Amino acid sequence: MEEHFFQCPHCWEEISMLLDYSVSQQSYVEDCEVCCNPIQITLSINDHTLESFSAQSIEQ
Repeated sequence: MEEHFFQCPHCWEEISMLLDYSVSQQSYVEDCEVCCNPIQITLSINDHTLESFSAQSIEQ
C-alpha cells in the first residue's frame, strides 16, 4: 500500500488515498474525505510503480 496525494475533482482540495500496488489494473469509486462526493479512481501499476492515475468526478 502506498499513499497517493491528488486534487479532488469536486472541491479541489488536496486529499490522499492508500493505493494497493498488488493489483495491476484498478477502477473503483471512493468518496472524497473533505466534501464526501464520489470520485471514480482508475489506476495502473507496473512492476510496483504507479504508471497512471485518474480521479474523475461522478455526476450524482
